[in-house]
Amino acid sequence: MGRKLRLTAEADREGLRVDALLSGAEEGLTRSAVQRLLEEGAVTLNGAPVKKNHRCAPGETFVLTLPDPQPPRAVAQDIPLDVVYEDDDVIVVNKPVGLVVHPAPGHPDGTLVNALIHHCGASLSGVGGELRPGIVHRIDRDTSGLIIAAKNDFAHLALSAQLQDHSLFREYAALASGRFRQDQGTVSAPIARSPRDRKRMAVVPGGREAVTHYTVLARYRGATLLSCRLETGRTHQIRVHMAHLGHPLVGDTVYGSKKPVPGLAGQCLHARRLTFRHPRDGRVITVECPLPDWFEAVLSKLTPE
Repeated sequence: MGRKLRLTAEADREGLRVDALLSGAEEGLTRSAVQRLLEEGAVTLNGAPVKKNHRCAPGETFVLTLPDPQPPRAVAQDIPLDVVYEDDDVIVVNKPVGLVVHPAPGHPDGTLVNALIHHCGASLSGVGGELRPGIVHRIDRDTSGLIIAAKNDFAHLALSAQLQDHSLFREYAALASGRFRQDQGTVSAPIARSPRDRKRMAVVPGGREAVTHYTVLARYRGATLLSCRLETGRTHQIRVHMAHLGHPLVGDTVYGSKKPVPGLAGQCLHARRLTFRHPRDGRVITVECPLPDWFEAVLSKLTPE
């Protein structure tokens, strides 16, 4: 049906063209947009369509019928994918640093979703909506590694259930600043939007439950290589939890030092292992991918303890 917008011409608007009167009446309503509405008969005066060259008289009330907003749709783009596992139900991709997972404000295209649509065609689940087809979980733009997508709604719902019951295991390699005294531990601290900065997440009392298990893989002077396993999947969870411990990730300019690390585009965080039950037959599948070259390069510059 569309939304109705009414605007009355004041005395000082006498003789003004109707498209000039109505443009700017609402944010985003440009003169060209008003002209299209006039051509479509969507602008009326006393119930009759208004002509494009109509000159306004004081007291005339125009009714615009604005079209219902159409949800944007992600489009196919030929972006290279490093496919680690694929069958008729699921696809697992090794995402590089810098690739955004799905379209969002500031990133309308050039995302993993655009690449998946090109690779999979129409074979992606629709549970996540038209901007997130197939996307079961996300990883940050500047985090690399494994991400699983569903090719149909059946697989999507099954994988989402595994996320909820924590049977879909996600393990990350993380290089944290400083030295960890103990070899392993668990961080159980609720996460929510930071009350000081809405662009950041933080450990906040009353936030959503967040649990991260970590194990020390190697110790270096000034840094520790960890294996982190997510029990929950909150936004920036590992980054927030490590910063909460006083060990922000190397290269994380949001939760750690504001000074970038030369040669790093983001934080040293890589989703290296993913284990899930196949939605169709229940097989337990584990996929792995090695540390990317940029991560190995950082480690090679460190001195082992």
